[in-house]
Amino acid sequence: MKCPYCGRIDNTKVIDSRTMDEGSAIRRRRQCDACHERFTTYERVDMIPLTVVKRDRTREAFDRTKILDGIIKSCNKRSLSVPMMEELVTQIETSISNSLVREIESSEIGDLVMEKLREVDEVAYVRFASVYKRFTDIDTFMAELSDLLHDKDKT
Repeated sequence: MKCPYCGRIDNTKVIDSRTMDEGSAIRRRRQCDACHERFTTYERVDMIPLTVVKRDRTREAFDRTKILDGIIKSCNKRSLSVPMMEELVTQIETSISNSLVREIESSEIGDLVMEKLREVDEVAYVRFASVYKRFTDIDTFMAELSDLLHDKDKT
């Protein structure tokens, strides 16, 4: 294991281990013997690789950190905790894995993220949607807000 602070390799010890995501992952708290900094690592079962088909039709390996990064940016200065955001990513990843597809359009992933954010934080949802849907003017933005308000009135 490489220390993210000093860069030394195989110079860390595990301080704490916990299972998470219903036993499908292990969270390990580590400390570097050289610089004494602490950091967290996650261990997951390596499944059959999932390929994401992007808008320009290129393909790349699925990367859950990209989803988490987008959610973190959308939730900036909001009340959602990082563990809650990680749980959203796990739910999205589980949903994709359960579909048994090996290739998925990036737009489908974006739709899943929007669905989950809409359930937990409407402001984060609108922030994510504004980037994901590439709002180009106020009219498209207002149409999305109108849909959100219309759906909220139904409940």
